[in-house]
Amino acid sequence: MRMLLFNLMLAGLLNTAACKNSDSVTVSAIDTVHTDTHNDDAILTGAEQTELWMPMLKGKEVALVVNQTSVIGKKHLVDTLIAAGVHISTIFAPEHGFRGTEDAGATILNAKDTATGIPVLSLYGNKKKPLPQDLADADIIIFDIQDIGARFYTYISTLHYVMESCAENKKKLLILDRPNPNGYYVDGPVLEKAYTSFVGMHQIPIVHGMTIGEYARMVNGEHWLTNGVQCELQVIPCANYDHTDIYNLDIPTSPNMRTMQAIYLYPTLCLFEGTNVSVGRGTDKPFEYIGSPYLPPTGFSFVPKSGSGAKTPPFMGQTCNGYDLSKWPVDSVRSGKINLAFFLEVYHNYASSTPFFLENNFFNKLAGNAELMQQIKAGLSEEEIRLSWQDDISAFKQVRKKYLLYPDFE
Repeated sequence: MRMLLFNLMLAGLLNTAACKNSDSVTVSAIDTVHTDTHNDDAILTGAEQTELWMPMLKGKEVALVVNQTSVIGKKHLVDTLIAAGVHISTIFAPEHGFRGTEDAGATILNAKDTATGIPVLSLYGNKKKPLPQDLADADIIIFDIQDIGARFYTYISTLHYVMESCAENKKKLLILDRPNPNGYYVDGPVLEKAYTSFVGMHQIPIVHGMTIGEYARMVNGEHWLTNGVQCELQVIPCANYDHTDIYNLDIPTSPNMRTMQAIYLYPTLCLFEGTNVSVGRGTDKPFEYIGSPYLPPTGFSFVPKSGSGAKTPPFMGQTCNGYDLSKWPVDSVRSGKINLAFFLEVYHNYASSTPFFLENNFFNKLAGNAELMQQIKAGLSEEEIRLSWQDDISAFKQVRKKYLLYPDFE
């Protein structure tokens, strides 16, 4: 019966899509320009407003926390600064590396950038925090990375450690802010301190609805850094942006985050990474396909293969029965909430002696608590589970308001 219900739900969504113009119901690959649905002026990132921050760098040694998304137009921030005569002492690389090509969880090694000869130091793996000697030659640190607004997307965890090191070493941190494509809502359980990890550093919901700059202001203002230290922080805000805007990205933020469809689905689908269900790593539609060898036939299947950004994907070489979410209509995937009903349907359709949840309890780290797993196992409805989040979300929103830089969605 549950499989029938799910197939009916899926069919209904796909039929809706078929009745509309395809451009209006599917989300394009990340190759579009920034869009702004209700302002006459185009959205400008902090980086694009060079007149506001470039003068601060005159005569200074600069360290950068950047990756492949750190661009001004088509030009990387590193190249822009070099062309302007700014001396860059060090580049710090987050998860996936400076060029954004490494697998999730892959060890990132220190190196020199082949194009410029600048030292590139990894902030992912055994070393997540810049050491005092790493910052010794820098007068100012610039953080410019495009985020997608989910607690377990690790760029904000790197931000935490950079802020902490700046505070401890008396260095100024300059954030060139960028819009959050999932900044139009707040949802999910608020992390409990016992489940703090690199995929969840602070007591925030899964979807926090803040830009990198706003989030940094919260971390600083709420004294969330170790020993309550605060760093000298300056944010260059985006221009003409608010939290209701649709913002399409033109560069993948990580190897498996290739489309806006995937970005909108990510807060829901990432929870499957704590289960024996694939999110499509090793296919051409990561975070748009889901499936497992342990699901019954659904009429759709895929076989994960080794490739760029997924050298050893889960269930490599095995047939995964599942679902193709790449053509779900925008109003379904961009619904302003985590699609827990969908997750519950997949859980109930799972028919195997192999446990649904991984034994390492990674699901609890992603959820931020042990309660969500128990609620799912106990058969609670989406409404019952969502109700258990609401008081914590309401409290978080009150704190969040203090640090917003842009008009909100409510």
